[in-house]
Amino acid sequence: MKAKTVLLIITILIFTSACGQTSTSPTATGTEPRTLTIMTHDSFLASESVISAFETANNVKIQFLLSGDAGTALNKAILSKDNPLADVFYGVDNTFLSRALTENIFDAYNSPLLADIPDEYEMDSQNRALPVDWGDVCLNYDQLYLTDRNIQPPLNLEDLLKPEFKDLLVVENPASSSPGLAFLLATIGHFGADKYLEYWQGLVDNNLLVVNDWTTAYYTNFSRWGGDRPIVVSYGSSPPFEVIDSGSADTIPRTAVVTGDGSCFRQIEFVGILRGTKNRNLAERWIDFMLSPTFQENMPLQMYVFPVNSQATMDETFTEYLSIPENPAYVSPDDIAENREQWINDWTETVLR
Repeated sequence: MKAKTVLLIITILIFTSACGQTSTSPTATGTEPRTLTIMTHDSFLASESVISAFETANNVKIQFLLSGDAGTALNKAILSKDNPLADVFYGVDNTFLSRALTENIFDAYNSPLLADIPDEYEMDSQNRALPVDWGDVCLNYDQLYLTDRNIQPPLNLEDLLKPEFKDLLVVENPASSSPGLAFLLATIGHFGADKYLEYWQGLVDNNLLVVNDWTTAYYTNFSRWGGDRPIVVSYGSSPPFEVIDSGSADTIPRTAVVTGDGSCFRQIEFVGILRGTKNRNLAERWIDFMLSPTFQENMPLQMYVFPVNSQATMDETFTEYLSIPENPAYVSPDDIAENREQWINDWTETVLR
């Protein structure tokens, strides 16, 4: 979620390439390093030292294939499944998981690290997609913007239908964005499959703005970062992100989160070995690495998502500032699998046409 994600990703790639040439030379290990390609969404980020440690330990060069938002990345993985573009795919979440499994893009892998992951995060009994992290998709709002205009912040989804919130909301398209789809599911879980479109029609009447991806919504349209919309569909981790990114523990977050009943949807992200990989053993090692405390404890400070491994710990800033809803909206995986495309199509007809 960092504004400097792209720059840091480029830095990681340059750094890890250099490490691969140096630490895995034929004189050091007797063999040239292999390349392991990880297909992922554009928000992926990990510390240089973490990636370098894996490369050195496994005589491998990691290549990250950034492929757009999670929904776009999954589409690319599906379209290329007969000739996969990568060895591993990370970033499909529980809103899109059934599609990935139906399209049969993953090989099963029973990682030994699954023993440290609670059952609540595991959604594929065949272990084709293994859970890596979780996070809550929630409405974020710019406290300063609302205060300056004497507008009371929204407490729940219903509040966004009030006249004072006209022209203030930006959301992501659920057909192309995983947080956009998660928010759509929050409205379905909260209002019901028979009434959620009435709610969305109310948002349309209040002149909501729809964009294709989270990066555009958050860093272009959200007023906190220079836009003109003070309410955005984003993540419950935004307040601790602001504190950590500022470099000062005394920072008071300007962004706050709506956590009223049914206003958030919990995402779980997964990783899997793409069928057809020629680097199966390295792919298994990478997945074990992503599920290990080393990688799990690095994630919150890089991507602002949270560990599923029960042995991993989080920075105390998250404990203090993280907004966790007591009653997030829920839609069963079976209902998502059966109705997702119809819900998206109906939403498109209501909101965009």
